[in-house]
Amino acid sequence: MTNNDIIRRLRHTFDFSDSQMLKIFASTGVKVTHTQILDWMAREEDQDFVECPDIELARFLNGFINLKRGPRDPQPEPETMLSNNAILRKLKIALELRDDDMLEILRLANREISKHELSAFFRRPEHKHYRDCQDQILRNLLTGLQRKYRARDRYES
Repeated sequence: MTNNDIIRRLRHTFDFSDSQMLKIFASTGVKVTHTQILDWMAREEDQDFVECPDIELARFLNGFINLKRGPRDPQPEPETMLSNNAILRKLKIALELRDDDMLEILRLANREISKHELSAFFRRPEHKHYRDCQDQILRNLLTGLQRKYRARDRYES
């Protein structure tokens, strides 16, 4: 999965406007422009498409944590390189998800994994039971989040 796809999916799932996206980034102490947001949201085939670097995705995810859980002082430094495991961890923190919540969200995307498989994604890389989170797991989690949060919004209004 590309960083652009991850930001695009989260924006859609939580229905963030352009101004909300700017506030999410600003909450981490960085200023991005409206044009940057639009370029990251563009499709790969569009001439305005700009690839979103890992550090910007890390800033967005840190800002998402700030939005959902409140800002931390001091703000954590954004990672210059992000793995799917780190993205999974940041989403878990932002949405205050427990393992059972994550397994249920994956089930919404028709993906079944065990609690042991899930916990392997959150271990340290040097741990013997550590596993790299593959794109498909992250994609399924984002799909499950969309099914959970977008469906709820439609029925609450």
